[in-house]
Amino acid sequence: MTLLPVPAALLAILQVAPGGQLTGMIFMYGAIFAIFYFVLIRPQQRQRKEHDALVKALKKGDEIVTVGGLVGEVVSIAAKDTPALDDRITIKTGDTRVIVERGRIARVGNGPAINS
Repeated sequence: MTLLPVPAALLAILQVAPGGQLTGMIFMYGAIFAIFYFVLIRPQQRQRKEHDALVKALKKGDEIVTVGGLVGEVVSIAAKDTPALDDRITIKTGDTRVIVERGRIARVGNGPAINS
């Protein structure tokens, strides 16, 4: 039976941590990860889901603001079978019609801006 080589850093941690110090370190790193998850990752995922639902429910006549700051009214939506974020949307801003991708919409109506 051959043993796989163990990294020297792992051996150093195991040898330096007598008693319960290793358990304390693992608990500390777990707590740091949990804080990051609940403060940064989870709210961002929820915000992204809300934005995707808002953009997928887009319909003709809605006022939108693009990521680039272009404000306009939806004239038509060239959608595939299922709404995707790469669908083409034609908006009217002033006397100009512009085609944008659905995923580049930052805000619909007077709702809060969502950074993508």
